[in-house]
Amino acid sequence: MSRCRTAALGGHVCACEACGAIKVFYNSCRDRHCPKCQSLAREQWVAARRAELLPVPYFHLVFTVPPVLHDLLRYNERLGYGALFAQAWSSLRTLCAEAKYLGGRTGMLAVLHTWGQNLHYHPHVHALVPAGGLSFDGRRWIKAKHKNYLVPVRALSRLFRGRLVSALRALHREGELNLPPGQHLGSVLNAAMATEWVVYAKPPFGNATKLVDYLGRYIKRVAISNDRIISIANGRVRFRYRDYADADRLKAMELSAEEFIRRFLQHVLPSGFHKIRYYGLFAVRDRHERLAHCHRLLNSQYRAAEKLDWRAWLERLTGQHPDRCGHCRTGRLVIVDLIRPVERAPPVSFPAPGSLIGG
Repeated sequence: MSRCRTAALGGHVCACEACGAIKVFYNSCRDRHCPKCQSLAREQWVAARRAELLPVPYFHLVFTVPPVLHDLLRYNERLGYGALFAQAWSSLRTLCAEAKYLGGRTGMLAVLHTWGQNLHYHPHVHALVPAGGLSFDGRRWIKAKHKNYLVPVRALSRLFRGRLVSALRALHREGELNLPPGQHLGSVLNAAMATEWVVYAKPPFGNATKLVDYLGRYIKRVAISNDRIISIANGRVRFRYRDYADADRLKAMELSAEEFIRRFLQHVLPSGFHKIRYYGLFAVRDRHERLAHCHRLLNSQYRAAEKLDWRAWLERLTGQHPDRCGHCRTGRLVIVDLIRPVERAPPVSFPAPGSLIGG
């Protein structure tokens, strides 16, 4: 990421056929955690999810875990985050299947976040859930029985707590969990069960489209964007953050470069881990057929997002076609030379997960 869009990664040189202007393009690192990369992929994801929204209200759920579990999850990211996803969906699906709450099948789009505004470790899952679901026989759409919630928050919170703790116990019995130094699993999980967990449930701010846009900001990057960084000088990094505990006030924080990097790196996910997951009505398999059926029951028409190549997407985002000269605005850019990347630096040895724990 530190070499992104620099000569170190190589690139190419273009010249305008009309005016002769020269433009140098350096390659991106394409790392999903990079704050400068993946803009096109993010916009494509947002457009696809917008197209899949059903013409019904949606709820925004946030599944969080108490701080007593943070170290355990940090030591077992792949298994712990996977359990967090699975038990969030399992709990919601179970309650929605009960006739007194919904009596049908709903869906969930879930996105994992592991950070707060000040970059401290705060694992949680954002979920977008329609206010209703499909009947088990597939013949009708069932509206949510209540305007302000799909299932009771307290019931969902307690079921989620019990299932996640049970899942962690099962992983430990199978010998798959790594315990942080000095921790006893029974004591940690008993403390977690003694804590009242909260699943935040609220209607999306504005509408579901805006919530999809909000989630889209973080699906292809992590923790902080460049525009929040105020200054980097004398081994110190100063950045803006919003203090939700103080009426959402915008504040500034200054950290040593080492501490800033430590906080950032604890949000880098395991290789290949899927931080976005789709369940129920939104499950990837046969998704388009299932959503088209729901739209028919809701007397609307389903149109999947249009497929555009990267040039069309870039023109839509920037207002300029990537092959058009930015100097004369009319000529076409053609590649006249390639910049080879420099030899890769030796691999970096990262510290063990435990040394990154600290907030």
